[in-house]
Amino acid sequence: MQTTFIFDIKRYAINDGPGIRMVVFLKGCNLNCAWCHNPESISIGQERMYAQKKCIQCGTCVLACPEKALTLTPEGIITDAELCQMYGRCAEVCPTKAIEISGKQMLVAEIMNEIGKERVFFDQSGGGVTFSGGEPLLHSRFLIELLDECGRRGIHRAVDTAGLANTEILLEVAKRTDLFLYDLKMMDSERHREWTGAPNEKILENLKILAGTGVKMIIRIPLIGGINDDRENLTDTARFISELSGEKKEVNLLPYHKIAQTKYQKLGRPKEFQFLEEPPKETQLQAIAIFREWGIVASIGG
Repeated sequence: MQTTFIFDIKRYAINDGPGIRMVVFLKGCNLNCAWCHNPESISIGQERMYAQKKCIQCGTCVLACPEKALTLTPEGIITDAELCQMYGRCAEVCPTKAIEISGKQMLVAEIMNEIGKERVFFDQSGGGVTFSGGEPLLHSRFLIELLDECGRRGIHRAVDTAGLANTEILLEVAKRTDLFLYDLKMMDSERHREWTGAPNEKILENLKILAGTGVKMIIRIPLIGGINDDRENLTDTARFISELSGEKKEVNLLPYHKIAQTKYQKLGRPKEFQFLEEPPKETQLQAIAIFREWGIVASIGG
């Protein structure tokens, strides 16, 4: 039976598709965006997260660790990465939840069991399940099995993707998806490579092909101050979206925030966090106006 690592399951979500939803976050991403607000989603394997401020230095985790990988110091718990096997006993016994293991291996049946518990909320609100990440298309066989199971049960299915995937896989997923949330970062490929770790030609090509299938989609654009909120990039983006096949696409603009800083600290990688700027309110309004010029309805959030 197939399994994959899930790093979070969010219930009662209202910003990732219609109605009240469950969002299942699959671990692993083939982009490394400088503004990523879920840095624990990038690695495909398990990771240990430690919140020093929550630690009461009781030493319970040190005693529980079977590999003796933890040391209690005046600065908190230090982990020997070479010894740690991610068994998670430390997280289980921590009384303040200062230690977490990001990534739980789950079966399709286990996830469907969790989805079933929320069915009443889906039915009453017109909601459903959104598969996100990381990049859910990295787990294509697992994702397709989940989508098929949801389809058999009449549950609305959404997939949140950055589109950097084999086109054949994307089209197979599209046959089983009611709504795509398609992330579009910026139009210049070299700048895209600089800020995300990969060029964007495949992403743009897949977006064109996906639009041609007629599947419903919402395009989501992270708005980062000084990086992709300039008029030139927004105009190029609006032009590209306006030329896609089918009905006019809805656009959600997602202003940058610094919430990920704490997560980088928990992962023990504080120096990797980049201090970027939230776009000013006037820039956000200008972005909406630019999309309107191209006949596209854009809104903040979503």
